[in-house]
Amino acid sequence: MERKIIHIDMDAFYASVEQRDNPELRGIPLAVGHAEERGVVAAASYEARKFGVRSAMSSQRAKRLCPQLTFVSGRMDVYKAVSRQIHEIFHEYTDIVEPLSLDEAFLDVTENKQNIPLAVDIAKAIKQKIREELHLIASAGVSYNKFLAKIASDYRKPDGLCTIHPSQAEEFIKRLPIESFWGIGPVTAQRMHSLGIHNGEQLRACSQEMLTRQFGAGILYYEFSRGIDLRPVEAVRIRKSVGCEHTLEKDISQQSSVIIELYHVATELIERLQRTGFKGNTLTLKIKFHDFNQKTRSITQSHELTTLAEILPLAKGLLKDIEYTTHPIRLIGLSVSNPYEKNEEKARWEQLSFEFSDWDYSK
Repeated sequence: MERKIIHIDMDAFYASVEQRDNPELRGIPLAVGHAEERGVVAAASYEARKFGVRSAMSSQRAKRLCPQLTFVSGRMDVYKAVSRQIHEIFHEYTDIVEPLSLDEAFLDVTENKQNIPLAVDIAKAIKQKIREELHLIASAGVSYNKFLAKIASDYRKPDGLCTIHPSQAEEFIKRLPIESFWGIGPVTAQRMHSLGIHNGEQLRACSQEMLTRQFGAGILYYEFSRGIDLRPVEAVRIRKSVGCEHTLEKDISQQSSVIIELYHVATELIERLQRTGFKGNTLTLKIKFHDFNQKTRSITQSHELTTLAEILPLAKGLLKDIEYTTHPIRLIGLSVSNPYEKNEEKARWEQLSFEFSDWDYSK
């Protein structure tokens, strides 16, 4: 049976909740975050996005792009409560719901509670319920797998609804810019451009061997370019990593200062590992520089990483590969990932999800 997958993504979620709850904020450029010198935009309304304001952008740059930008502090408890209401609506149609974040999720509606034959009709009903009951706007993508449903939900934002039928998938993917592929970030896209890969058609022309050689997740790009994504929608998601980040009060570039901060981050990471009971064998270091460019480095061991005596030397080793003496550091992050998984196919997808997961860009 052909699967029926829906991806729901709330439009400008945090900003939309603020505009819903405060009429004075409606229709104006709005940013959720802090306006001070080292503040960062956590979310931007569509009015602000017209000026180029985006999440993860420094507040100072956002104000230069949009001098009339209004900042409000985030209310995470409120966003979580609204997210629960959204998920209650999802569960009116199916219990196979895989949350990706507070504001987006996959739904498998192949067999649904209301016996609605067309997935697009379910998507329409969900969008309407969210609008009428919560006074918020959602975009939806419908297709036969997660990869295409995700792309479809991004295609006609805001308030979008897009269906990619199996008969349309090949042509749709051919025209798709490589930057729009789920899992291809700016760095990977730049590398692909250097190889002459700019769209789905050019990606599909690449051999699996070549993509695997050039990119760690080459087989997945090979499959995506052919509309193949066998991942199921998982109602219970497995924790893939535990991490923490410290945004520094001042940018630092002296080795002694960086090592001290790295120690503090590693200590907090150990506390989180102990608190959650998570065990993994891959350590990832994230460094964000003063200009918001960032680098990550990872190392995988043959055993689980659980102690400071193991993690701190590995973190120092990863740091040696990053030049920061002339490029001051703004943020340091560490995470442990890659839990042991017997099922190799599932582990492959788990690792992909980690590699492409978002860090906390609100700092």
